[in-house]
Amino acid sequence: MAYENILFEKDGAVGSLTINRPKSLNALNPATLHEIAACLQDVRQDQSIHCLIITGAGDRAFIAGADIAAMVSMTALEGKAFAALGLSVLRTLEELPIPVIAAVNGFALGGGTELALACDLILAADKAKFGQPEINLGVIPGFGGTQRLARRIGLPRARELIYSGDMIDAETALRYGLVNKVVPVADLMSEAKALAHKLAAKPPVAIRQAKTAINTGIDLDLENGCRFENEAFALTFATADKVEGMKAFLEKRAASFKGE
Repeated sequence: MAYENILFEKDGAVGSLTINRPKSLNALNPATLHEIAACLQDVRQDQSIHCLIITGAGDRAFIAGADIAAMVSMTALEGKAFAALGLSVLRTLEELPIPVIAAVNGFALGGGTELALACDLILAADKAKFGQPEINLGVIPGFGGTQRLARRIGLPRARELIYSGDMIDAETALRYGLVNKVVPVADLMSEAKALAHKLAAKPPVAIRQAKTAINTGIDLDLENGCRFENEAFALTFATADKVEGMKAFLEKRAASFKGE
């Protein structure tokens, strides 16, 4: 489909989705969320894409949040529907069977932090800023921020950020465990692409099983989480990639994975 608010491109086995509303600091309105949802469905169905990068257009923002101009006149029921749309899109993102990298190039506030949290890995430019400032608007995070942030950085720090609405810089986000790595802004996309291509070269079935085990197990007790991992582990033994990977190791050569 033709997009008005996002851009999508492929480079081999890596897809790149760019939120393309720089004049609005890439804020998320309903139209943009619907386009992201459509793009994610296409990515899921494209078996040639093994990793996805998400970033924001321009040099100021990743995603500055949900579009306040779109929300200001919403009723409670309309607000609930808007949040449900955001939750659905981010759940779709989180459930992609491939690794997703957020390349945070600037402000990631509100829905921007929430979208990044739904990704597997977060690379941040040294000028990036993170926060959940919804409290300053008289509302709370609505795209999963109260849930994913606490799971990512722990309750005390999540409570502080959500209650205060304060922003934190990239180095603080790294210290909190919110992001995986901080790089100079000029190197952000090259670093993200290098990582994406590295992950895209891994065995797709094993990556999918690892991601499923992590995402499912986080909500289970340890015993049941390990039981789920055991099933996912067994499934990888039924793949040609398992045979190739182990043979390549024993033969001291690089493996050639086929996703089979």
